[in-house]
Amino acid sequence: MADLYSCKNHGVVVGPGDDAGIFRYKNTFMVETVDVITPIVDDPYTFGAICAANSVSDVYAMGGTPLTALAILGFATCDFSPAVIKRLLSGAVDKLREAGTCLIGGHSIEDNEFKLGFAVSGTVDEGKILKTGGAKAGEILILTKKIGTGILTSAVKLGKMKESALKPVIASMLMLNKTASKAAVSAGAKAATDVTGFGLLGHAFNIAKSSKVNLVIRNSDVPFMSNVKEFIASGIVQKGAKKSLEFVSKNVSFPPTFEDADKLAFVDPQTSGGLLISLPEKGLKKFDLMMKKEKAPYWIIGEVVKGRGRIIVER
Repeated sequence: MADLYSCKNHGVVVGPGDDAGIFRYKNTFMVETVDVITPIVDDPYTFGAICAANSVSDVYAMGGTPLTALAILGFATCDFSPAVIKRLLSGAVDKLREAGTCLIGGHSIEDNEFKLGFAVSGTVDEGKILKTGGAKAGEILILTKKIGTGILTSAVKLGKMKESALKPVIASMLMLNKTASKAAVSAGAKAATDVTGFGLLGHAFNIAKSSKVNLVIRNSDVPFMSNVKEFIASGIVQKGAKKSLEFVSKNVSFPPTFEDADKLAFVDPQTSGGLLISLPEKGLKKFDLMMKKEKAPYWIIGEVVKGRGRIIVER
């Protein structure tokens, strides 16, 4: 099956399976990725900005710098006015500008389900590439954003939470992973991934499997947003979370006292989530200084140990 998706061109440095592909053209290492999402907030400007932050995140997860973007927009022309689309793209362009990324074109289609995304191109230095397969035993695990965007935005849609309570959630989704990426690279990290649709466990498993190590994650140190587990316990759970838990469960050890809500919180699908970084402990001081300088948050949630691709969640 791997041969079906592989390319024999010697320029391919990183192929399918990581956060983004990397292709070497002459002396330039190009980072290529694409991401499309459906609305998670009502305001077009905010949604456009979140889409942009979400799309450039894969380039940051590879240690790269996003440079250009192509928009991919699907919408029903009878349902949305040009003014709405203009506001949507204004939010996206402003966030791309913050990332130092130029929108240089795109494509729109007639679609009953509204969606927006970007194909993003960037570059990365050869010695600064972050890959899911670069983690080593003895390193520490760092997470740079709180978990819970999927559950909390669903709670608003279902009328279980006021939209005004989403302010910290939206602020998290709008925050670029630019500082975290630069700090990780400067501090000597070789492995990272951005936590998005498969939740913390799904993306952590990708690192464990690709690096052929085990990851120990301490539940007490994982930063969950307010009321996430309470909403899950009340029955607000996405189908994607259940499928992700089913997929990773055979490779994850949970504490015997864990409830279903505890497990499902670990696979809550994130939009524009943070970076999960495997960092050499000797690089923590430099990482900490760079993150504090930009007032960027982070949490140490566990460590990398010898193993064969499992995750151990501790109490």
